[in-house]
Amino acid sequence: MGIDLELHNGRPHRQKPTLIRRSSEHGEALAGLISELPANTSGKLWMVDPYDDTLFNEQVAEAALREIPDLLSRCTDDARTAAVRDLAAFLEACATTPGSYLVFVGD
Repeated sequence: MGIDLELHNGRPHRQKPTLIRRSSEHGEALAGLISELPANTSGKLWMVDPYDDTLFNEQVAEAALREIPDLLSRCTDDARTAAVRDLAAFLEACATTPGSYLVFVGD
């Protein structure tokens, strides 16, 4: 199980290319961390489905950025830390790019 990240410059469409960049390097570590988050909290990352695609718009990405310090504190190894730093970079890029979407591509 893994979660890839895709940043799009608009709502992803099959007919129109919107992909800006993609990361699949840390998918397994990211999926592990997200699956350990408590559900039904005020956070946003617990809503990511490791088995299906989940879309965050720029406002949700901005809110999810506030969860990065807690996620970093949960890291038990370098792979997880690298996954969170990668996620933070994608969230930041989405939050600062008007009209963009971050897609969590689940298995």
